[in-house]
Formats: sequence, C-alpha cells, structure tokens
Amino acid sequence: MSETSTQAKPQKAENLLVNLLFNIIIPTVILTKLSGDNHLGTTNGILVALAFPVLYGARDMMVRGKVNLFSVLGVFSILLTGGISLMGLDPRYLAIKEAAIPATFGLATLVSLKTPYPLVKTFIYNDTILDIPTIDQRLADNGNRRPFERRLAMASILVASSFFLSSLLNYLLAIIIVTAQPGTVEYNEQLGKMTALSFPVIALPATLMMMGAMLYLFSGITRLTGLDLEHVIKHRHKDK
Repeated sequence: MSETSTQAKPQKAENLLVNLLFNIIIPTVILTKLSGDNHLGTTNGILVALAFPVLYGARDMMVRGKVNLFSVLGVFSILLTGGISLMGLDPRYLAIKEAAIPATFGLATLVSLKTPYPLVKTFIYNDTILDIPTIDQRLADNGNRRPFERRLAMASILVASSFFLSSLLNYLLAIIIVTAQPGTVEYNEQLGKMTALSFPVIALPATLMMMGAMLYLFSGITRLTGLDLEHVIKHRHKDK
C-alpha cells in the first residue's frame, strides 16, 4: 500500500451555519417572500428554492462522499411547502409540515445514536469547535471513554428535545397565524409573518436548549479529561 493512500487528506470541517443557510433559511425566504406574482411566481419560486439544497447536497456528496441530511430535509420541506401552495390545500397541512421538519431532525438525532455517525457530533461535538484528537487521547488515557459515550448519548437526547420543542412551537404558530387559503396574497403575507415570528417564538427557546446541551457536554469533557475548557476548545493558529 502506497504512502499517499495511507495518509488520507483530512476533510474540511463542515460549517453548520452555511449548511442551515443553504438548506433551510434561504429557501424559506424565497418561498415566503419571493414566490408571489410580483416576483418569481409560485412555480419558479419553488424551483429556485429547490436549487439551493440540491446544489449544496450535490457539492457535499462530491467533497465528502456521503449524503447531506440537511439537504435531503431541505428538499423535502420545499416540496411540501410548494405542494401545499400549488394544490391549495387546507392551511392545517402547512402546520403539520412545519411541525414535521424539526420533529424529523429530533428523531434522526436519536436514531443516529445507533449508527457510527451520531448527529450530536455534527451539532456540538465536532472539530470546528473542539480539539477532538486531544480529547479522545485524554479520555483513553484516563479510561473514561464509556462515561463519555453515556454523556454524549444524554447530550443527544437534549439536542433532540430542542427539536421536539421547535416542532410543537412551529405547529402552534402555524395554526394561530396561517388561516388563509394557499395561493392567495393573504396566505403569503401570513406565511411571511409566521417566518418573522419564528425566531423569537421558536428559534430562541430551542437555541437556549441547544446551548444547555452544549454546556452539559463541555462540563463532562473537562471533568472526564481533566483539561480546562481553554485546552479543549479548538484555537485557530496563524501560520505566518
């Protein structure tokens, strides 16, 4: 076996913010703000919104060689939102869809615990934030790998709980605000209002729960490794 094959090039850490931006945030803005008759129109709005997660997912597949879960869910979300609008379905279906997306993330987070790639490692325990090699080495040296895996599982449950909270709040917000029939100007306005309120009503409490999960995991890392937080947080070194 050649030396070049044994020295695999490390993958660039995935940027979670960019991931969410291309797969969820930008498509949602396009569907709610630019899919009216004065802009792209319903059909073109759906196609443009779909382009973002599809292209991002294709790029991720080429770079990492694996399917991007956010892209799959982004496409699924857009197709549902666009389908509800095109077919003029009852607004209750939008509420179900709004609840289904974060609920799917929550379920996927729990199910992924049984796989080699738990999603909590994407959300929190990743090499964008933490010095993973140092942490792994100290856990092994201290014989604390098993206690750490248990804490990682509990952090996953906390992360999943934040998604389930978002699911419930999404459903309630959609039921209360979106009452007009899809395809109408009033519907688009209500959809925009729901999107605007989603940050203080949904994202803020869910983010606080996610931060709680992060603090829970970080406190476990410092206790089980014997390292201070400043020694496990990844620092960017300038090579000059």
